[in-house]
Amino acid sequence: MSVTLDIRLKRANKVYHEGEVVAGVILLVCKEALQHHGISLNMEGLVNLQLSSKSVGVFEAFYNSVKPIQLISSNIEVAKAGKIPGGKTEIPFEFPLNTKGNKVLYETYHGVFVNIQYTLRCDMKRPLLAKDLSRNCEFIVHSQPQKAKVVPTPVNFTITPDTLQNSRERSVLPKFLVRGNLDATNCVISQPLTGEVVVENSDVPIKSIELQLVRVETCGCAEGYARDATEIQNIQIAEGDVCHGLPIPIYMVFPRLFICPTLETTNFKVEFEVNVVIMLHDDHLITENFPLKLCRV
Repeated sequence: MSVTLDIRLKRANKVYHEGEVVAGVILLVCKEALQHHGISLNMEGLVNLQLSSKSVGVFEAFYNSVKPIQLISSNIEVAKAGKIPGGKTEIPFEFPLNTKGNKVLYETYHGVFVNIQYTLRCDMKRPLLAKDLSRNCEFIVHSQPQKAKVVPTPVNFTITPDTLQNSRERSVLPKFLVRGNLDATNCVISQPLTGEVVVENSDVPIKSIELQLVRVETCGCAEGYARDATEIQNIQIAEGDVCHGLPIPIYMVFPRLFICPTLETTNFKVEFEVNVVIMLHDDHLITENFPLKLCRV
């Protein structure tokens, strides 16, 4: 007998804040009456930490600190054992989004080594020969906006062969001068990162100028920690040998689920950086790095 089970939330964008009520319906569609042994709904919020391959085995203490951290967990019985009539059945539910004790609901974040996820899971137990039904639905939690006013802290930069730090062959580097600015390094998540870059001069033609957003995830404990930087997105802001002296705008929208406000806890940290990357035709790569502090207002 075919039966479909679904969880539908009342909010189309599935975004909730701490203290709000997660409400929706469990939708059951079957052709004829259906026997079941109870329907339950579980809400769970977990932080999953994962070690990169280079860190596994380095610290014994890690294995305790990378266990999933439970932020919220509650369970309700939606329907006692019985029958569901044929056709479409909707069972409403409500879950208050409150933590127990002094735990904090961190913002939803999908990273590489750190994952913060909130899910609803509906389970329907069926008689002996029929297979139990289960359905998961992710909802998104946004952290409470900060009360303090965000000070933009703009930054100006100048890139020349002399300002490069990790250059072993400074003498063979071509001559270039690049200036620019970022309007803010204390960024509001819902607003774009803006600024401009100007190529004043360059001996070698420029191939490309790119803007790279990087996540820096740190997992660990007092004995040691593993810090890993991975790229979130890369956008090209200029192609080919650009006009010298011409301001090129920097404009990057932060991707929704892959970032969160900068986060620092005892077991993990999530930080963000942006790189301005200039590629020359002789395959030299010039990178200027800027740490960002993200917040929600």
